Amino acid sequence: MSEVTSDDLSAAELRALADVAHQAVITAVRDRRRDVPEPGDFPEALRRPGAVFVTLRRDGQLRGCVGTMSPVMPLVQAAADRARAAAFDDPRFQPVRPAELDGLAVEVSVLSPMEGFTVGGYDELVGALRPGVDGLLVEAGRHRATFLPAVWDELKDPADFVDALWRKAGMPSRSWPAGIATWRYHAQHS
Repeated sequence: MSEVTSDDLSAAELRALADVAHQAVITAVRDRRRDVPEPGDFPEALRRPGAVFVTLRRDGQLRGCVGTMSPVMPLVQAAADRARAAAFDDPRFQPVRPAELDGLAVEVSVLSPMEGFTVGGYDELVGALRPGVDGLLVEAGRHRATFLPAVWDELKDPADFVDALWRKAGMPSRSWPAGIATWRYHAQHS
Protein backbone atom coordinates (compact mmCIF):
# COMPACT_ATOMS: atom_id res chain seq x y z
CA MET A 1 0.00 0.00 0.00
CA SER A 2 1.53 3.33 -1.01
CA GLU A 3 2.00 6.11 1.51
CA VAL A 4 -0.27 9.11 1.58
CA THR A 5 1.22 12.36 0.33
CA SER A 6 0.46 15.84 1.54
CA ASP A 7 -1.73 16.70 -1.46
CA ASP A 8 -3.87 13.56 -1.40
CA LEU A 9 -6.42 14.47 1.23
CA SER A 10 -9.74 16.22 0.87
CA ALA A 11 -10.99 18.81 3.35
CA ALA A 12 -13.37 16.19 4.78
CA GLU A 13 -10.54 13.69 5.28
CA LEU A 14 -8.42 16.35 7.01
CA ARG A 15 -11.38 17.17 9.29
CA ALA A 16 -11.77 13.46 10.08
CA LEU A 17 -8.09 13.28 11.07
CA ALA A 18 -8.45 16.34 13.29
CA ASP A 19 -11.52 14.76 14.92
CA VAL A 20 -9.60 11.52 15.53
CA ALA A 21 -6.68 13.45 17.02
CA HIS A 22 -8.97 15.54 19.22
CA GLN A 23 -10.79 12.45 20.50
CA ALA A 24 -7.44 10.73 21.17
CA VAL A 25 -6.38 13.66 23.37
CA ILE A 26 -9.68 13.62 25.28
CA THR A 27 -9.52 9.84 25.78
CA ALA A 28 -5.90 9.99 26.96
CA VAL A 29 -6.36 12.95 29.30
CA ARG A 30 -9.78 12.12 30.79
CA ASP A 31 -9.78 8.32 30.71
CA ARG A 32 -6.01 7.65 30.83
CA ARG A 33 -6.25 5.18 27.98
CA ARG A 34 -4.91 5.03 24.45
CA ASP A 35 -7.38 5.46 21.60
CA VAL A 36 -6.43 3.26 18.63
CA PRO A 37 -8.81 3.82 15.71
CA GLU A 38 -9.68 0.91 13.45
CA PRO A 39 -8.35 1.86 9.98
CA GLY A 40 -11.14 -0.08 8.25
CA ASP A 41 -13.65 2.43 9.65
CA PHE A 42 -12.09 5.27 7.60
CA PRO A 43 -11.67 6.20 3.93
CA GLU A 44 -8.88 4.47 2.02
CA ALA A 45 -6.62 7.56 2.05
CA LEU A 46 -6.58 7.53 5.86
CA ARG A 47 -5.69 3.82 5.95
CA ARG A 48 -2.45 4.34 4.03
CA PRO A 49 0.83 4.96 5.88
CA GLY A 50 1.53 8.63 6.43
CA ALA A 51 3.83 11.01 8.28
CA VAL A 52 1.93 13.36 10.56
CA PHE A 53 2.40 16.03 13.22
CA VAL A 54 -0.24 16.99 15.77
CA THR A 55 -0.15 20.48 17.25
CA LEU A 56 -2.07 21.48 20.37
CA ARG A 57 -2.84 25.13 21.14
CA ARG A 58 -4.63 26.68 24.08
CA ASP A 59 -5.66 30.32 23.91
CA GLY A 60 -3.58 30.60 20.74
CA GLN A 61 -0.41 29.47 22.51
CA LEU A 62 1.50 26.30 21.64
CA ARG A 63 0.69 23.55 24.16
CA GLY A 64 2.35 20.58 22.45
CA CYS A 65 3.55 19.40 19.06
CA VAL A 66 4.75 15.90 18.29
CA GLY A 67 4.98 14.03 15.02
CA THR A 68 6.72 11.52 12.88
CA MET A 69 8.78 12.26 9.79
CA SER A 70 8.29 8.75 8.37
CA PRO A 71 5.12 6.92 7.34
CA VAL A 72 5.24 4.02 9.80
CA MET A 73 1.54 3.27 10.40
CA PRO A 74 -1.87 4.02 8.90
CA LEU A 75 -2.43 7.77 8.89
CA VAL A 76 -5.53 7.61 11.09
CA GLN A 77 -3.62 5.62 13.73
CA ALA A 78 -0.57 7.88 13.44
CA ALA A 79 -2.78 10.94 14.05
CA ALA A 80 -4.25 9.39 17.21
CA ASP A 81 -0.85 8.22 18.44
CA ARG A 82 0.88 11.56 17.86
CA ALA A 83 -2.06 13.44 19.44
CA ARG A 84 -1.64 11.45 22.64
CA ALA A 85 2.11 12.09 22.48
CA ALA A 86 1.56 15.84 21.99
CA ALA A 87 -0.60 15.86 25.12
CA PHE A 88 1.84 13.88 27.28
CA ASP A 89 5.29 13.56 25.75
CA ASP A 90 6.37 16.95 24.40
CA PRO A 91 9.38 17.65 26.65
CA ARG A 92 8.73 21.41 26.51
CA PHE A 93 5.45 21.10 28.42
CA GLN A 94 3.84 19.42 31.39
CA PRO A 95 1.19 16.82 30.42
CA VAL A 96 -2.21 18.26 29.48
CA ARG A 97 -4.61 18.26 32.43
CA PRO A 98 -8.37 17.64 32.21
CA ALA A 99 -9.11 21.28 33.09
CA GLU A 100 -7.24 22.35 29.93
CA LEU A 101 -9.39 20.36 27.50
CA ASP A 102 -11.96 23.13 27.08
CA GLY A 103 -10.52 25.51 24.54
CA LEU A 104 -7.77 23.13 23.41
CA ALA A 105 -7.36 23.36 19.63
CA VAL A 106 -5.98 20.33 17.80
CA GLU A 107 -4.39 20.63 14.33
CA VAL A 108 -3.08 17.80 12.19
CA SER A 109 -0.36 18.33 9.57
CA VAL A 110 0.09 15.58 6.99
CA LEU A 111 3.57 15.63 5.50
CA SER A 112 4.65 14.91 1.96
CA PRO A 113 7.56 12.51 1.49
CA MET A 114 10.91 14.02 2.44
CA GLU A 115 12.87 15.51 -0.46
CA GLY A 116 16.60 15.55 0.23
CA PHE A 117 18.42 18.46 -1.31
CA THR A 118 22.03 19.49 -1.33
CA VAL A 119 23.23 23.02 -0.77
CA GLY A 120 26.75 24.32 -0.40
CA GLY A 121 26.34 26.13 2.89
CA TYR A 122 24.19 28.07 5.30
CA ASP A 123 23.54 31.10 3.06
CA GLU A 124 22.71 28.87 0.10
CA LEU A 125 20.19 26.98 2.25
CA VAL A 126 18.55 30.24 3.30
CA GLY A 127 18.29 31.25 -0.36
CA ALA A 128 16.88 27.88 -1.48
CA LEU A 129 13.89 27.87 0.87
CA ARG A 130 10.41 28.74 -0.33
CA PRO A 131 8.76 30.81 2.44
CA GLY A 132 5.29 29.63 3.33
CA VAL A 133 5.78 26.39 1.39
CA ASP A 134 8.75 24.39 2.67
CA GLY A 135 9.06 22.51 5.90
CA LEU A 136 12.69 21.81 6.70
CA LEU A 137 14.44 18.91 8.43
CA VAL A 138 18.13 19.24 9.25
CA GLU A 139 20.46 16.60 10.69
CA ALA A 140 24.12 16.86 11.64
CA GLY A 141 25.47 14.13 13.89
CA ARG A 142 23.42 14.14 17.09
CA HIS A 143 21.72 17.42 16.11
CA ARG A 144 18.33 17.07 14.45
CA ALA A 145 15.33 19.38 14.19
CA THR A 146 12.44 20.26 11.93
CA PHE A 147 10.07 23.14 11.37
CA LEU A 148 6.70 22.53 9.75
CA PRO A 149 5.67 24.88 6.93
CA ALA A 150 3.23 26.51 9.40
CA VAL A 151 6.23 28.01 11.25
CA TRP A 152 6.52 30.50 8.36
CA ASP A 153 3.44 32.20 9.87
CA GLU A 154 5.65 33.28 12.78
CA LEU A 155 9.09 33.45 11.11
CA LYS A 156 8.51 34.99 7.70
CA ASP A 157 12.14 35.76 6.83
CA PRO A 158 14.15 32.72 5.60
CA ALA A 159 17.23 33.80 7.60
CA ASP A 160 15.14 33.96 10.80
CA PHE A 161 13.53 30.60 9.98
CA VAL A 162 16.88 28.83 9.54
CA ASP A 163 18.48 30.58 12.51
CA ALA A 164 15.63 29.47 14.79
CA LEU A 165 15.83 25.93 13.41
CA TRP A 166 19.57 25.87 14.17
CA ARG A 167 18.83 26.92 17.77
CA LYS A 168 16.19 24.20 18.04
CA ALA A 169 18.75 21.64 16.80
CA GLY A 170 21.34 22.91 19.29
CA MET A 171 23.78 24.04 16.59
CA PRO A 172 25.76 27.29 16.64
CA SER A 173 24.19 30.08 14.60
CA ARG A 174 25.22 30.14 10.93
CA SER A 175 27.37 27.00 11.37
CA TRP A 176 27.63 24.37 8.64
CA PRO A 177 28.77 21.10 10.26
CA ALA A 178 30.51 18.42 8.21
CA GLY A 179 28.07 15.78 6.99
CA ILE A 180 24.99 17.95 7.43
CA ALA A 181 21.89 16.70 5.61
CA THR A 182 18.78 18.69 4.72
CA TRP A 183 15.32 17.68 3.55
CA ARG A 184 12.29 19.71 2.63
CA TYR A 185 8.65 18.74 2.55
CA HIS A 186 5.14 20.19 2.26
CA ALA A 187 2.15 19.70 4.50
CA GLN A 188 -1.62 19.79 4.42
CA HIS A 189 -3.22 21.12 7.62
CA SER A 190 -6.57 20.39 9.17
